[in-house]
Amino acid sequence: MTSRELTVRTERWPIAGSFTISRGSRTEAVVVVCEIRQGSAIGRAECVPYPRYGESVDGVAADIEAMSDALDNGLDRQGLMAAMKAGAARNAIDCALWDLEAKLSGKRAWELAGLPAPKPLTTVYTISLGSPAEMAERAAGCGRPHLKIKLGGEGDADRLAAIRAAVPQATLVIDANEGWTPANLESNLAVCERFGIALVEQPLPASDDEALRHVRRPIPICADESVHDRPSLSKLAGKYDAINVKLDKTGGLTEALLLVAEAEKLGLKIMTGCMLGTSLSMAPATLVAQRAFLVDLDGPLLLKEDRPEGLRYEGATVYPPAPSLWG
Repeated sequence: MTSRELTVRTERWPIAGSFTISRGSRTEAVVVVCEIRQGSAIGRAECVPYPRYGESVDGVAADIEAMSDALDNGLDRQGLMAAMKAGAARNAIDCALWDLEAKLSGKRAWELAGLPAPKPLTTVYTISLGSPAEMAERAAGCGRPHLKIKLGGEGDADRLAAIRAAVPQATLVIDANEGWTPANLESNLAVCERFGIALVEQPLPASDDEALRHVRRPIPICADESVHDRPSLSKLAGKYDAINVKLDKTGGLTEALLLVAEAEKLGLKIMTGCMLGTSLSMAPATLVAQRAFLVDLDGPLLLKEDRPEGLRYEGATVYPPAPSLWG
């Protein structure tokens, strides 16, 4: 077999303004790019380390670099799943291997996966946490029909009231990022019901989500931080109606496709989400998103600029990646 050369680098992409959730604010997206060269072909992918899951940029980059010899010795995607735990580092290598295989074979990644050709998707657009007036102004000003609203602090009811008044026809999805408590869960869900919210994502900390079994759920509840890969599915029964599949959590496209199939068998709906990264992060997720009832792949729209060969966005529509980007 031809030898493989691994390259790992960190990139910083400024955010347009700032991005705020219940856990804090930031002004740039820091991503780790993995490239695997075999002959004249280069497979590449991007991951976004997430401190919530105990990851750091330096740690993830080191974990990727530690697989250099194994990759040079022919490590494939199946071997990778056994060699590394789910997370951002494995995601970058897994998706780079998909891209490399596509480049070497002359086929698209969706063909290699046995999937139909991907179609354009409608993505939500995220409104980050702020005051009611700020969030309402952003919601009205972005001109998008499907919005994901970041909540998780005092005054969430006021935020929702202001936003709904500003965009009475928009489809609204709520993401509390674990910011609610068992004590205020029912009252917050009642507010969401009043304002016609379509979905509530991860209202409680993953460690406290047992409370979801014991309340009326008038709106579908989606697991995010509570679900990573297939082994985590067993804890969701009776608590959630949907799962948010993110490649940085599953550890790559390979596990994500398996997770979707198993979740669907359990009757769970599929949402496809993302961390805050460039189109290189989003591209493999567009394959998973073909099976999703809700798509959240707006990361590049929140950046000051994207990669020059990035995904094509037209309003709320995102198109499948060109081979020059990925897959």
